[in-house]
Amino acid sequence: MKTKLRAELGDDVFFNWFGRVLLEEEADDMVRLSVPTRFLKNWIQVHYKDRIMSLWSTEGEEIGRLELTVRGAIRPRGVAFAGNQKQLLASNSNIRTGLPQTGRSMAGAQATSGGAVLKTAAGDLPLQFLQGAAISPALTFDSFVEGSSNGLAYSAVRQMASGETGKIDLLYIHAGVGIGKTHLLQAAAAEVRRDGRKALYVTAEFFMYQLVPALRTRSYSAVKQTMDTVDLLLIDDVQLLHGKQQQQEFCQTLQMLLETPKQVIAAGDRRPEDLNTLDDNIRQRFSKGVVAAIQAPDFELRRNIVEKRIAQGRKHYPTFDVPKPVVDHIARHVASSARDLEGAVNRLIAHNQLTHQPITQELADKTLHDLVRPTELRSVLIEDIQQVVCKHYSVTKSDLLSSCRAHTIVKPRQIAMYLAKVMTPRSLPEIGRRFGNRDHTTVLHAVRKIDKMAKADKALAAEIDLLKRLAHS
Repeated sequence: MKTKLRAELGDDVFFNWFGRVLLEEEADDMVRLSVPTRFLKNWIQVHYKDRIMSLWSTEGEEIGRLELTVRGAIRPRGVAFAGNQKQLLASNSNIRTGLPQTGRSMAGAQATSGGAVLKTAAGDLPLQFLQGAAISPALTFDSFVEGSSNGLAYSAVRQMASGETGKIDLLYIHAGVGIGKTHLLQAAAAEVRRDGRKALYVTAEFFMYQLVPALRTRSYSAVKQTMDTVDLLLIDDVQLLHGKQQQQEFCQTLQMLLETPKQVIAAGDRRPEDLNTLDDNIRQRFSKGVVAAIQAPDFELRRNIVEKRIAQGRKHYPTFDVPKPVVDHIARHVASSARDLEGAVNRLIAHNQLTHQPITQELADKTLHDLVRPTELRSVLIEDIQQVVCKHYSVTKSDLLSSCRAHTIVKPRQIAMYLAKVMTPRSLPEIGRRFGNRDHTTVLHAVRKIDKMAKADKALAAEIDLLKRLAHS
């Protein structure tokens, strides 16, 4: 039976999924097999259980029930059931196994003419994968400014980076652009590596163009072996993951990681339930972990960020100075993101060093004219609009995303679509996806209808203005 299954699936697939399946018991019409992880058990049950039973029957023995169990401890290879003819994996040291032992060190890394590789029992793996995406040496915990809007995320990341296990295994951070999520992830990676442990920082782009191709090749087992040695996995910009195949493999990889006592931090620009480009399994997995939002920085935090960046600038340019009223002015009006605040200070440093002019409010306004806007409003997300509309009209988000055609639901839904179009840069197709996978023509109809009604109905226009202010607040 083992030979037939291997011939059907091919060596790579067979050893990846059945390399450590053992026969535990065969009694009457029941066969019990064991595997080392719940993920492997679920995968075989869903994809191969019926085929295994069918092949077993071709050996002349009818079985009515096949049970899969998870072993409490990993058995040494070549010991358990080595003499049983129906053992799925023969005790042959020459057979390459699909799920290798953990704990391999970098001592196996060797350089070849094709680039540096990690030599493993399961195959070769490019060291480029082990290094992950590049991180900036400037993004550390010391350079991060904590405040009320990011305190929960900061504390959770620091705890996980410290190596403390048992409290948080999976953390999901969501925030807008330039608010600090990437800073936290890269700071955690740097901290873990500085402590002599292994951190792998990957972006969505790295995942799709480095990790996924490796999983499709003979390197799968080496990838799995390497993942088993990673203490902290950090995944940035998960909202950019797309494509059915990538989603499935990402979900499988994430489940594989969570079978071990390792930790994962992921970051995206929206809440897990709003990651509409990802499948339900990924969203549910993130939702079951600790979810921490980073809000736009308030005035106090913005001022602290500016002051810290000025202090850092003085280390290189001792004569650089910004008067307190100018600091407050910048913090009050550059309110879009921490990234813009840092850019503002960098511009002032450059101007000061090139012209030797003192920093005044007039000079700051002139230098930062495209950043300093007296009526600066924070960016609005579609989920912000949905939340405000739901609260105002006493409906649920499920109502907005449903196919219900009741007037009490249709009007709030169309207003929410209209606001999403006029208040965010999202396209009509994307707005449609965020409202229950509706067609873009449905969104266009809602936008035109609400726009026309608001022009003719002053009360509705005032109501929409109120919702805009609430969404910005």
